[in-house]
Amino acid sequence: MDLIIKNANIPQGDRQVLTNILVNQGTIVGFVNTVNGLQADKVMDVNGKLVVPGCIDPHTHFMDPGFTHRETFATGSMSAAAGGLTLHIDMPCCSKPSVRDGESFKKKIGPIKDQAYIDYCFWGGMTGEDVREELLDNVWPQVEEGVVSFKVYMTPSVPTFPKVTDAEMLEIFHKVAETGLPVGVHAENFDICNFYTEKFKKEGRKDSVAWAEARSALAEKVAIQLIISYAEETGARVHVVHMSTKEGVELVKEAKKRGVQVTAETCPHYLMLNAEEAMTKYGTFAKIAPPLRGKEDNVIHWEALADGTIDFVGTDHAPYEIATEKAAPDSDIWNSFPGIPGVETMVPVLVSEGLNKGRLSLSRFVEVTSRNAAIHYGIYPKKGAMEIGSDADFTIIDLEREYTIDQEKTYSMAKYNPLHGLKLKGKPVQTIVRGTLVYDEDAGGIVGKPGYGQYVRRQSTQKLDRTLKY
Repeated sequence: MDLIIKNANIPQGDRQVLTNILVNQGTIVGFVNTVNGLQADKVMDVNGKLVVPGCIDPHTHFMDPGFTHRETFATGSMSAAAGGLTLHIDMPCCSKPSVRDGESFKKKIGPIKDQAYIDYCFWGGMTGEDVREELLDNVWPQVEEGVVSFKVYMTPSVPTFPKVTDAEMLEIFHKVAETGLPVGVHAENFDICNFYTEKFKKEGRKDSVAWAEARSALAEKVAIQLIISYAEETGARVHVVHMSTKEGVELVKEAKKRGVQVTAETCPHYLMLNAEEAMTKYGTFAKIAPPLRGKEDNVIHWEALADGTIDFVGTDHAPYEIATEKAAPDSDIWNSFPGIPGVETMVPVLVSEGLNKGRLSLSRFVEVTSRNAAIHYGIYPKKGAMEIGSDADFTIIDLEREYTIDQEKTYSMAKYNPLHGLKLKGKPVQTIVRGTLVYDEDAGGIVGKPGYGQYVRRQSTQKLDRTLKY
C-alpha cells in the first residue's frame, strides 16, 4: 500500500465504525479490521477521529486568471484545503475571460493548472449576449471539455458575463436541456432589485440594511417561481444557487413534490447570519447577493437542509480587495462589491452547528458536504464516496476541537469574514487528496504542493433522488 489510515471512524449510515483504510495509487483499495502483516509507504494513525469522504464546495469564485489582486487559484485552494475541502467547482464568470465557449475554457485552465492544491471542476456559462448573437451552440464545446453545469445570472455579474432577460433564459433552458446537465441560476428579479436600489439611493439611504431591503425576499421568490415554471416547460434540470429565503424553500419543496427537476443549495452565511445584526455590525463586509435575510430564514434553512429540500451546501466564495473594493474611501453600501470568502469556514460551521448540535445526522452531513454535490455534478463515485475504487479523498475531523473563526488567520487573500469571532466545536484537522496529505493542522498547516490538484472532468450524467424526510 501507499498509505494506511489507522483507527479511522468512518460513517456507515448514522453510525461511526472503527476501521483501517487502505490506499494505493491514489484510490481506496480496502478496509480492514487489522493491519498486521500489511506494509505501506506511509501509515497515519488518526486515533479514532471521524474520517468522511472528502468534502466538496460546489460554488466558488477563485478570481483567477484576471482578478488576482482578490484571490489566486493557489491562495483559494490553500484556504479550501485548510477548511477540509478536497475539491471545489469554480464558477465561469469571475475570471478573464469568462468561460462561455471552448476557447475561453482553455484560456482559464491554462494559467491556473499549476497552482491548485486540491482537485477542481469547472462550471460552464451562458449569457444573454450568447442568445442575442445566436451562439447557443457554444454549450457543446464546453460539454466536451467536461464542465459539470451551466450558470446564468438574472441580475448583472461582471461585464464579461451579461445577465439574461426572462426570454433569453428560456432559450438557454431549452438548449441546456439538450445536454442533460443542470443549469444553475442566480435567482433574483432584476427589475425589483434595480428599481428599489435606485429608489433608496434617491431617498438618501446609505444604511447597510438598505441593501437587503432593496433586494427583497420577494425578488428571490418571483425569480424561483419563474425558473421552476421554465423547468416544467423545457424539461431542463434547474438548480437554485445560494438560496436565501424561506419563501424559496417552500417553492422548491412543492416543486419537488410535483416531480419538477429542481435542486437547491444554500450557504453557511444563510444558516448563521441575519441582515439586521450582521450588516449593522460589519457593513460592506457583510454585503453579498442575495443579501442576508432574517433569523426565521436561518431556522428554516437548517430544517430544509435536514429534510432534503435543500440538497447541499456551497460557499459562493467571492473575495474582494478591502482597500479598493470593500472599504474604499469613497465606497458605501451601494457601490462596494458584494461578496465574502467562505471555503475555509464552511465545513467547520457544518460540523459544529450542524452535526455536533444535532441539526444534521451523520448520514445527512455526508450528503450535504460531499455525496450529493458529487452525484449532481456527475463526478460520483470517483468523488464524494468512500468506496473501493473511489479517489482516496478524506476530510479528517476532530469533533472535540474548539475553534474560533479569525479572519486574519486564513490562507485566503481576503482578510475579512462576517463570521469572524464565531466560536465552534469540531473542526477538520487533516485533508487528504488522492492519498496525499495536503493539510495538517498540527504540523503547521498546508503541507501539499501547488500543482498537485487536478482538473476533474464530468464522469457521467447523474441525478439526485427527490427524497423529502418528515
